Amino acid sequence: METLGDGDGPIDIHDYRHGLKLLKETRETSLWTNKKGYACPACGKPFEQLFTSEKRHNTFDPSSVTPFCIRHEADRILMFRH
Repeated sequence: METLGDGDGPIDIHDYRHGLKLLKETRETSLWTNKKGYACPACGKPFEQLFTSEKRHNTFDPSSVTPFCIRHEADRILMFRH
């Protein structure tokens, strides 16, 4: 199973575009579904969705309790929902 990113720097989402499907995008955020079954760079397990944000503050209202991992990069945060 291929892991998203190499762990050494920011993840270039477009390098993995063939295995991700864009669900929603704004100027500062994006939501992707994992079609290929990439592994999460934080825990190594497959993730279902990836949320990226360049916003300073984000609020989430989950419909259920879902495990997730966070990766902080210099200019954005990535949340991997399992």
